[in-house]
Amino acid sequence: MGDRGGPAQDVPQSAADTAKRPSVRSLRRTGLLVTLILGGLTATPPLAMDMYLPALPEVTRSLHAPAATVQLTLTACLAGMALGQLVVGPMSDRWGRRRPLLAGLAVYVVATALCALAPTVESLVAFRLAQGLAGAAAIVIARAVVRDLYDGVAMARFFSTLMLISGVAPIVAPLIGGQVLRVTDWRGVFVVLTVVGVLLAGLVWRKLPETLAAQDRHGGGVGEALRAMRGLLADRAFTGYTLAGGFAFAALFAYIAASPFVIQEIYGASPQTFSLLFGLNSVGLVVVGQINGKVLVGRVSLDRVLGAGLAIVILAATALLLMSLDVFGEVGLVPVAAALFVLMSAMGVTLPNTQALALLRTKHAAGSASALLGTSSFLIGAVASPLVGIAGEDTAVPMAVVQLAAALVALACFMGMCRPWNRRTDTEGAEN
Repeated sequence: MGDRGGPAQDVPQSAADTAKRPSVRSLRRTGLLVTLILGGLTATPPLAMDMYLPALPEVTRSLHAPAATVQLTLTACLAGMALGQLVVGPMSDRWGRRRPLLAGLAVYVVATALCALAPTVESLVAFRLAQGLAGAAAIVIARAVVRDLYDGVAMARFFSTLMLISGVAPIVAPLIGGQVLRVTDWRGVFVVLTVVGVLLAGLVWRKLPETLAAQDRHGGGVGEALRAMRGLLADRAFTGYTLAGGFAFAALFAYIAASPFVIQEIYGASPQTFSLLFGLNSVGLVVVGQINGKVLVGRVSLDRVLGAGLAIVILAATALLLMSLDVFGEVGLVPVAAALFVLMSAMGVTLPNTQALALLRTKHAAGSASALLGTSSFLIGAVASPLVGIAGEDTAVPMAVVQLAAALVALACFMGMCRPWNRRTDTEGAEN
């Protein structure tokens, strides 16, 4: 696919669709607002999970549940987001982006409010599953909208821009969560999330236009959606990028699920200290993501940058495992926090580039492609959650093992299936 270096070109529209859908030129004029809205949508997962992280130890005490069971509330949310994308992605290819997105946000708000009222850990797990199923609309449709509007280098850069905007969420979310816990309990965190969901839904209703023209929508049902996904998975490189991104996300989620217990229970940090460290790691991810978008994209092959990012994740996870096994003797919080910072920062080049390289290989089934990308990431991440708590709350070894294994599998999928040395690896070498 040739790099057009900017938004996708206008296509002819029916009169009815023209009345409902602004042209791509009008979207350019409101580009900043659209970018902010898409950033808010992609921030839905970190808002739903990261604001809740400082409260995990309190939830175990409040609901009298073991840590592994409470971590299932994260797994349920991730699993819901994974499965929901498989449904919402093809729906957005058929009915456009706006209607499925607004419906999903409405259900997300209701499910989040129910989480605040959950009387038992089992009901909390169920409500978190519903929250994830509905919140999937925000994730999958935001990526599909980017693919509607951008191609080539411009799309890769836009994903890095979204990382800057949505990256504010994991920085601010645990900080807000920690402060909310100073004045209320973990239920107050879900009240705040409910308010945020209402505000985002209102903004989408008022300001986000339809980006998929009527003639570009698919009229088929489930069968056509499955055929489209099967065709995407038949592309070995697309599948390789999808799996590489999924296992890289598993390494990230192992950190998300285990770090509240590792930092607070093993190393004795307060919820506020944990929130500050989590925010610092997110700053590293955002900064590296901006270096990727502003400096590397268009100058260095995305495949080379992706390979380097995966190698750094492997090195950081190896260091964490050695420290967890006391190979260097008993270490304090600072070395562990430094290794986690390096691992998180490397995600700033790993995650956006796997998404961009995969989506560059598809155009007319962007919703289905986005669904496959998101589903693989969230399902693999959901499996990582209970694994990191399998040995209890007193050791960081499971977290480090899961991170290292996931990063090694991600590198194997990238090298074995994408085979970047056998083809052009710049964005201009991707197929349409």
